[in-house]
Amino acid sequence: MKNKIPRWLIGLFLSLSLFNVNAIAQPKSLGIFDDQSDVGPVKHKGSGTYDSASQQYHLEGSGTNVWGTHDEFHFVWKKMKGDFILRANAEFIGKGVEMHRKIGWMVRSSLDTNSKHINAVVHGDGLTSLQFRRTVSGATEEIKSTLTHADVIQLERKGNTYIMSVAHKGETFVTEKLDDLDLGDDVYVGLFICSHNPDVSEKAVFNNVRIVVPAGKDLVPYKSYLGSSIEILDLENQTSKVIYQIPNSLQAPNWTNDGKSLIYNRDGKLYNFDLATLTPKEINTGVASKNNNDHVISFDGKTLAVSSGNGEKGASVGFTVPIGGGEAKQITPTGPSYMHGWSPDGKYIVFCGDRNGEYDVYRIPSGGGPEVRLTDAKGLDDGPEYSPDGKYIYFNSVRSGLMQVWRMKADGSEQTQLTNDDFNNWFPHVSPDGKWIVYITFLKDEVSPGDHPFYKHVYLRVMPVGGGPSKVVAYLYGGQGTINTPSWAPDSKHLAFVSNSNLLFPIFPIGK
Repeated sequence: MKNKIPRWLIGLFLSLSLFNVNAIAQPKSLGIFDDQSDVGPVKHKGSGTYDSASQQYHLEGSGTNVWGTHDEFHFVWKKMKGDFILRANAEFIGKGVEMHRKIGWMVRSSLDTNSKHINAVVHGDGLTSLQFRRTVSGATEEIKSTLTHADVIQLERKGNTYIMSVAHKGETFVTEKLDDLDLGDDVYVGLFICSHNPDVSEKAVFNNVRIVVPAGKDLVPYKSYLGSSIEILDLENQTSKVIYQIPNSLQAPNWTNDGKSLIYNRDGKLYNFDLATLTPKEINTGVASKNNNDHVISFDGKTLAVSSGNGEKGASVGFTVPIGGGEAKQITPTGPSYMHGWSPDGKYIVFCGDRNGEYDVYRIPSGGGPEVRLTDAKGLDDGPEYSPDGKYIYFNSVRSGLMQVWRMKADGSEQTQLTNDDFNNWFPHVSPDGKWIVYITFLKDEVSPGDHPFYKHVYLRVMPVGGGPSKVVAYLYGGQGTINTPSWAPDSKHLAFVSNSNLLFPIFPIGK
């Protein structure tokens, strides 16, 4: 018997296809880029194309080299100012001719062959490096990465500092940094390819291509916000597609049990986002009028547990409400209370609660009643969620120093640490088939263990449900609101998450 394609996935493909008709109809569409150029006197004209259905970029180009005092290559570019983060998965197509054929990201002062520039590059033989020319017609310099054969390439600008972060897909980044390179504020940024042989052309494909404008120094947390994008990640090939954007904050997409919708919060309200039409509709949550990003769907798909700042002095308290909307019923008697997980039988909800200045995991009957404290370790315990069989509760705890993923039995016994690495790991979510956990990872040099702020460099990582090696499945700029809630698709093969940027692109659906 052939495997049936889930209806939600068919609907998503159809809606993206209908949207893409308009994108394809635009002449010479290059997706997020402005234009393309052959730089230098190349023998064979290069090309760059954007596939709107897959959100992939294909480049073909020739050129003698990107080195020395001048360059020859093909460049797909966008004019930009200020700080930015460039990221993509990159792969050569075919065996190739020259061992030093090159692909990667480039930042360039001009399109002249002798321009000042910097590039994060992968060579045909696997050499991965940060190459740069400080002056017009100056000699190219190089910082070699300890990692070779990188297929995830990130290049970030902070003023005159440039940071290259590279990885093998599934692994965390290895980083090199260059200070005091002045290319001017107004630059060309983009993807490039060079064959390293003027007589041949080489080809490459780029996935997960993102240009991010990060938060500025003047951004006030929880007062001002960057734009938000909903992305759908295919775990099998680790590629994601942007399906919706707004110029401010939306957070925490839950995937509904029927696979047809995502539920997210925005400006104190909850919305049902229809995956077939790529449009949101507000959910009536009654007296729960100040909803945050801690909301979760019951296993039977009929009820939402929401957290809303309707408590004393604006504290978040827990409510339940029909998933289609209706009157909300207050569940937790006091706050702060942040709702995170239903028991599979629907009888209980687990949440993170602050009682007497200590945040712990609590359990409460879903119809209301006495709450039971399940953790009592010093420090923050957060993000509790039941396994699909109801035997365990997964949560994150700072008790061992950094924030790590833990597991306990449903009665709170046998509390066991599952991750033990040099990162801060938050919000473990168990896949519907009970096999995997996805969680979000913050860098310890950016974020303190007890915090999960907006607008940081984060990873989404997956590990076996019982613990074991973790694999990075997404590299992104996000944090608070990215996956605070369960975001697995019903097929356990896709994830929904939120990424952030101060830059939106009209090739993707944009809401108000």
